[in-house]
Amino acid sequence: MDLLEVKNICKTYGSGETAVDALKNVSFSVPKGEFVAIVGESGSGKTTLLNMLGALDTPTSGNVLIDGRDTFSMKESELTVFRRRNIGFIFQSFNLIPELTVEQNMIFPVLLDYQKPNRKYLEELLTILNLKQRRDHLPSQLSGGQQQRAAIGRALLTRPSLILADEPTGNLDSRNSSEVIALLKEASKKYEQTIIMITHNRSIAQTADRVLKVSDGVLTDFGRCRE
Repeated sequence: MDLLEVKNICKTYGSGETAVDALKNVSFSVPKGEFVAIVGESGSGKTTLLNMLGALDTPTSGNVLIDGRDTFSMKESELTVFRRRNIGFIFQSFNLIPELTVEQNMIFPVLLDYQKPNRKYLEELLTILNLKQRRDHLPSQLSGGQQQRAAIGRALLTRPSLILADEPTGNLDSRNSSEVIALLKEASKKYEQTIIMITHNRSIAQTADRVLKVSDGVLTDFGRCRE
């Protein structure tokens, strides 16, 4: 079953002679639990596409369906709740709250949704992410790799069906990059979460189940990578 369906997405900025077509009739689908990498040059439209998938921006035309629901047909209040419960975001700059500890950063989205965190799952994630000894540390007391692992934990704790990662290894060295990618792949398989990752690194992209390329707003599906 397809968790994500993208249908003829177009995004145009400006109008008339100054109009820029950032996305041109982009269509693809992703089954549940697949790990997809999106590659492309700077300015190609891949970040614009990720913003559409996460309902952070509105397309000029087209539809995005997550688990069969059209995100752009929802009212803003409904979309806010849906996004919080169904989509996890991982950013290159980590975006951790500096005044909160690792554990507090991880459970913050759950509390924001007026829910109680699943303590057993929290402990499991802290163990998998190798952060149990850092749970009470502030972001400023962590290495870059530890901060990114905390950000991954925050994205995973709400058990979203879709995780969107924008250059998650961009600020990391090769060893930490490999660890982060391994964690994302494990999440994809163990928790059956669909992961869409933007990366400039083609060797990292080849570790995904499937690679998509965006060039001048046009998407090309390179298909599944070899095991």
